[in-house]
Amino acid sequence: MNAAQQATDITLASKIASAVSLFRSEFPDAKVDLKPWAEDIDTQELVDPDSIDFCFHFPGWSRRWQSRSVLVQIRFCADAMTIVDDTFEPTARNVIGLEVAGFDFRGKQWRLSTVNDWQFEGVQPQPEIADKLKQFCRQIFELFSS
Repeated sequence: MNAAQQATDITLASKIASAVSLFRSEFPDAKVDLKPWAEDIDTQELVDPDSIDFCFHFPGWSRRWQSRSVLVQIRFCADAMTIVDDTFEPTARNVIGLEVAGFDFRGKQWRLSTVNDWQFEGVQPQPEIADKLKQFCRQIFELFSS
């Protein structure tokens, strides 16, 4: 789900801002997009409500990145549910993993998932970028576990 929609309280909004800052501290050319998903009905049916999604766009295609845009999806598992206005809503969240993917005009070029073995699929970014992305993922786990 778009990060802008998930920032429902000051704590979560602060963590989202910190996650963006962590990425931009390593990659200052990146421009953040807190609403990577279109708000049409068809797209919204496909969006995971238990994720915080944001995107970074670079000024142009990057040989080092093998992409132009990077989508970050922080996936959560609800720890507990409570009834609010006759519906179940999560009361606490744990990060279960991150999905990071690089895109260019041809579509998805690579993917990194922390759910499995932390290995890249597709055309891998250069090694220093890959290492920094893995470090960013570790920092996100730390950020959202506090």
